[in-house]
Amino acid sequence: MRELPGRVRRWSLARQMLALQIVVVGVTVTGGAALAFLQARDLLVEEAAGKARAVTVSVADSPSVLASLGDSAALQPYAERVRRETGVDFVTIMSTGGLRYTHPNPAQIGRRFLGTTAPALEGRTFTETYTGTLGSSVRAVAPVRDADGKVRALVSAGITVERIGVRLRGQITGAVFIGLLGLSTGGAGTCLVGSRLRRQTRGMGPAELSRMYGYHDAILHAVREGLLLVDDAGGLTLCNDGARELLGLRGEADGRHVTELGLPASLTELLVAGENRTDEIHLTGERTLVVNVAVVRSGNRSLGTVVTLRDHTELQSLTGQLDAERGFADSLRAAAHESANRLHTVVTLVELGRAEQAVAFATAELRAAQQLTDRVVGAVREPVLAALLLGKSAEAAERGVELVISPDTELDDIGLDERDLVTILGNLIDNAVEAAMSGVPPARVDVRLRADETTFLLGVADSGPGMDAVTAREAFRPGWTTKGDGRGLGLAMVGQAVRRLGGTIDVGGGQGAVFTVRLPLLGREVP
Repeated sequence: MRELPGRVRRWSLARQMLALQIVVVGVTVTGGAALAFLQARDLLVEEAAGKARAVTVSVADSPSVLASLGDSAALQPYAERVRRETGVDFVTIMSTGGLRYTHPNPAQIGRRFLGTTAPALEGRTFTETYTGTLGSSVRAVAPVRDADGKVRALVSAGITVERIGVRLRGQITGAVFIGLLGLSTGGAGTCLVGSRLRRQTRGMGPAELSRMYGYHDAILHAVREGLLLVDDAGGLTLCNDGARELLGLRGEADGRHVTELGLPASLTELLVAGENRTDEIHLTGERTLVVNVAVVRSGNRSLGTVVTLRDHTELQSLTGQLDAERGFADSLRAAAHESANRLHTVVTLVELGRAEQAVAFATAELRAAQQLTDRVVGAVREPVLAALLLGKSAEAAERGVELVISPDTELDDIGLDERDLVTILGNLIDNAVEAAMSGVPPARVDVRLRADETTFLLGVADSGPGMDAVTAREAFRPGWTTKGDGRGLGLAMVGQAVRRLGGTIDVGGGQGAVFTVRLPLLGREVP
């Protein structure tokens, strides 16, 4: 990162972690070395005390010592031989009064022993650290008993603290070497970790990372578009609030596999596929979503996918309504063109002097158009549906299909969402017209609309080839179409709108296909 003018550059997180880890490693190694030193010292002192005790007891139990008490000439060579063979620094045999019979320094023979003797005079062997003629030493003192158990003399053997220190310094050197090796190894590992952390954090400090996380979290919660991060194994690693709302997810979604989220099969297959996709339309229970998928790669390895979701429900509904209005306008233009042709015919008949034929021709066409309009407007007092039916009637007529409004059709304003009704009825009629055109002539589509106190019934039947049970189930899947191009959304949107309104849709057979939609009207005030 570039340093800002006039601002003190703080240490990056990687540098702080490196310094902290070096301190931790140093303290750990130093503490370990100190602990090892104390343990080694205690072990050496304990070893020296044990060795001195063993030598002391062995000499005290020797029959030759008891036999030669008081004879320094006999005891001194024996004591020196034992000292050299056992590796202790001194073996002193003394009287119960503390006068030495032996000593490594012959000049000390006959002088009083420097140290504690009271426990030994009571018959107990003990160890202590005491400063004598050879300096501070770890020593043991034991009684020499006769056959009756009476204490006749005392024996002391010991190892000087200086000698223990020499051994301890040798061990400290090894411990320091191991500690330095551990410190250097730990430091090298810490540098490697710090280098990797520096690359991962891009040299940013804790405050910058915290601020970036805050921005990241705020953006994820603020955007209305849905955002999903799916790892290479199909696990959901991130899901923002927009995605939860658009997909209708409940509970904790992060960390779950996409197949466990209860999404529609087509959307689940898309998320698992791990392939780039652009502006694909997918339907959930109540929404139409535009989905984009981008694969994230590191070299040749796929790290997962980034999925964005946009709500296309309202736009799709408005598009459907616009298509209906456009179809109606096209029908009006076609009707106007046809009316012009008929008008020319009437004028020509008049010019030819056949006025009666001209009047009969004009009134017949006018009567037919007016009857259709009166029939639709009189039966369907829902203006949007009435306009849709008139437009679809003209459009069907242009394509050679007769659209018939059933005699028992009777519909007032039912209070349901007009856009959903346009989606349902418009797509069902379009599908029925397509089917009727592929059937045996005459091509016909029948529409029936009824409403009572509790239910709105909408039926559309065609004279086409019909549907078997398997086709009827597949027809409401996104992408199904009789054209075979995989882009069919009409019936899928019908099913979605019906579910959104809490209704049901059934597909029956006969001469053609019969679609029956039932929508609940509970709570509606009957006019």
